Amino acid sequence: LEGCPYCETVHEALEEHGVEYETRWVDPLHSERNEVKRVSGQRSVPVLIDGDRGVTMAESDNIVEYVERSLA
Repeated sequence: LEGCPYCETVHEALEEHGVEYETRWVDPLHSERNEVKRVSGQRSVPVLIDGDRGVTMAESDNIVEYVERSLA
């Protein structure tokens, strides 16, 4: 989500650790983020989906910790 400081934090962590990733842009209206809710159970962003490990998580602090521990 453009302008989202939490998304930017995750983006920086992924870049810093050289993790390849795909970004999907979502609707800025919280109530319209149905795809996000479908995969994570909530409408907030960011969300990380690691298909190789079967991990889906939200909350930028949790995602950054996961990147540093598991993907770096």
